[in-house]
Amino acid sequence: MSQFHNYRYTVQTHVGLKRKVNEDSILALPEHDIWLVSDGMGGHQAGDFASRAVADATAMIPVGLDPTARMHALRDAILGAHQMIRAEAEARGSGVIGATVVALMMANGHFVGLWAGDSRIYRLRDGLIEMLTTDHSSVAEYVLSGRMTWDEAEQHPQSNAITRAVGVGDVLELDKIRGEALPGDRFLICSDGLTKYATFAMLQDILSTTPIETVVERLVQIALTGGGADNISAIVVDVM
Repeated sequence: MSQFHNYRYTVQTHVGLKRKVNEDSILALPEHDIWLVSDGMGGHQAGDFASRAVADATAMIPVGLDPTARMHALRDAILGAHQMIRAEAEARGSGVIGATVVALMMANGHFVGLWAGDSRIYRLRDGLIEMLTTDHSSVAEYVLSGRMTWDEAEQHPQSNAITRAVGVGDVLELDKIRGEALPGDRFLICSDGLTKYATFAMLQDILSTTPIETVVERLVQIALTGGGADNISAIVVDVM
């Protein structure tokens, strides 16, 4: 657990119970007020390469940029990783390599979220949880058209089929959300290895009742208790 500026945050990633390699990468850059989760795909030694490429590119953002320049640098870092992963996939000749990305940046009482794929940002405010991102996945359209909830979508056979990822396709489109970050807000950034097992109600309960010192351990434990079939990553950021 660390404190910097007006935020406290805590991070954890876990290989889970079924996988041999952790293809998730997490990154905390408190000097930039940026936190990031990337979930790699593409099989052994490819998924972890892809997610690491996203995290490593983001870690190279220079210190001291104003908020607008910092947000552009974050976007440029992810787009740079996109090209690097594409080149690696071509060099290996081994099919698709890619990674989800979700990044949260804070500045001047506001947040910006950038994402591609099905890693998520949630915000807990006044005891109520809200999912700020929208999955780029085959089942997302069922949710957006009102045919099922996000919790139900997690149990759908096609829930792993993502429609957008860093390193996949010619041009990467990143979605963006922005809004106020108020004192008392708690943000959760996570990979689908958590949300497969944690319903909105579970997340709301744990985020509402658990101190920053132990909150990510409790979240990871939900996924492990549920079966831990995937890598699990969670970052919690509290606005002071």
